[in-house]
Amino acid sequence: MRICLVYDCLFPYTIGGAERWYRNLGERLAAEGHTVTYLTLRQWDRGERGEIPGVRVVAVGPRMNLYAEQGRRRIMPPLLFGLGVLLHLLLRGRRYDVVHTASFPYFSLLAAGALRTLGRFRLVVDWFEVWSRDYWNDYLGAVGGRIGHAVQALCLRIPQRAFCYSRLHERRLREGGVRGEVTTLEGMYGGSLVAREPEVPEPVVLFAGRHIPEKQVPAIVPAVAVLRRTLPDVRCLILGDGPDRVRVQQLVEKLGLEDVVSVPGFVGAEEVDRALRTAACMVLPSRREGYGMIVIEAGAAGTPSVVVRGDDNAATELVEEGVNGFVAPSASAGDLAAAILAALEGGLELRRTTAEWFDRNAERLSLASSLAKVSRVYASG
Repeated sequence: MRICLVYDCLFPYTIGGAERWYRNLGERLAAEGHTVTYLTLRQWDRGERGEIPGVRVVAVGPRMNLYAEQGRRRIMPPLLFGLGVLLHLLLRGRRYDVVHTASFPYFSLLAAGALRTLGRFRLVVDWFEVWSRDYWNDYLGAVGGRIGHAVQALCLRIPQRAFCYSRLHERRLREGGVRGEVTTLEGMYGGSLVAREPEVPEPVVLFAGRHIPEKQVPAIVPAVAVLRRTLPDVRCLILGDGPDRVRVQQLVEKLGLEDVVSVPGFVGAEEVDRALRTAACMVLPSRREGYGMIVIEAGAAGTPSVVVRGDDNAATELVEEGVNGFVAPSASAGDLAAAILAALEGGLELRRTTAEWFDRNAERLSLASSLAKVSRVYASG
């Protein structure tokens, strides 16, 4: 089968859940004998090539900075990527049996939808998130939010086979009137399906991820300050980078926590893995998550998670209260500190039940289970 994957980012040139998903999907499909093309923006130096084993990687747009300083997506890269996808499929669309694209950043989906009939390919769409009208307004303002919500609604009306990754976004797809069958793929975890033996933890609260407004990373610092009133030996490790990292560092200095909170930036995968194994808990204070992979990765290490309740946060679906972590009612310093305290006081017993939670759910949450579903959808015609 001839398959075209469409996403404007490519792992490891950019790092995120969607990037990992499409790289893994491409490798799996190529290993099964399919002919796979991956359309993306160029993220490597001129003269080099983006590479996925067995996959033809095609840059249909130039190298560009995808994010503005405040951590929001810039409009020009999606427009140029959508144009590149449109031109590619206009010239070569009939070479593909399936075009499989991310819904976001939308213009590439609009291009594929416009050429679906002419190209005679089946259209498969990953909906990692479906944003509410309120969130659109919060993200882009009243005028921009209305436009963004309208574009999303238009994308939902394109005939497609839709994939999503949480109950939250399955519900929103159906409520939004998506024009096609919906399949929920719960698994994106590609590691071992057997949890590690939980280690005796260090008194460290861990965050690992991008420092963007949706993640609410700065909220961790005052929460740690409150937590230390009860547990004065607690420390914090905040990994990753992004536009909010400066604000995190400023709060560390303001609250006099330079010897308590470490903010080293991006580190290698081995160091992240070691931190997950030895941390007392992993905290993810996001108000918006389409999935929450880090919760599963923490569970595989026997490390409980703390997440924050929110209308746009699907990561809460991965936490069983008191079993593999806790859900804080908000990202306020008091609420977040109370949830982290509960996780730390759970001790080795909570780490044991966290590992058991992972073992019970590993197959359902595995990348292999989702890739198998995708392959069956392709084969179903």
